[in-house]
Amino acid sequence: MNKSVISWSDIVVAAADLEVEPCAISAVCQVESSGSGFLGSGLPKILFEGHIFWRELKKHGEDPEKYASAHGSILYPKWTRAHYRGGNAEYDRLEEACAIHRCAALKSASWGTFQIMGFNHKSCGYNNVEDFVEAHRNYANEHLFAFCGLLHSNKWHYHLRNRDWASFAKCYNGPGYAENRYDVRLAKAYDECIGAQKKL
Repeated sequence: MNKSVISWSDIVVAAADLEVEPCAISAVCQVESSGSGFLGSGLPKILFEGHIFWRELKKHGEDPEKYASAHGSILYPKWTRAHYRGGNAEYDRLEEACAIHRCAALKSASWGTFQIMGFNHKSCGYNNVEDFVEAHRNYANEHLFAFCGLLHSNKWHYHLRNRDWASFAKCYNGPGYAENRYDVRLAKAYDECIGAQKKL
């Protein structure tokens, strides 16, 4: 079993559960992680978000400004892509954040094939963020389980069912989705999947 890639048969089962087309799920896979939720090192793909860490520290009763000057690349009040390092280097950023507050840090990274933020762990079906992270360290089908839980909890699967890419993008990727052409990329990935299936 290739732990890093979700099998088509698993996507088909998940699609039936969500009552969406398999290619709709495949499209999200491709846009979020190019189809694989793992790095070459075997670690799950992550992206650490410093503005979320700012928010999560506040939720945990910590003052982020106390740490900001010494940790400017992982802690800032507004979203920016300026501090992204990509790949395994994102784990360096996560480790730095964990040294300040582990729980808040884990909640502030997006994880795996579907790049789900850690703070969504309960919506995904996990009691705590540690369980959510541990699941993402194992097999890619755990990523699919989390994705299905998130969509069910928020009823976002209705947008995928209707191929309403813009509405799904706004919910899943945030109000700034258009800047990244998230909806356009979803539609393109879906069409490519449909084309590939017709050739089989």
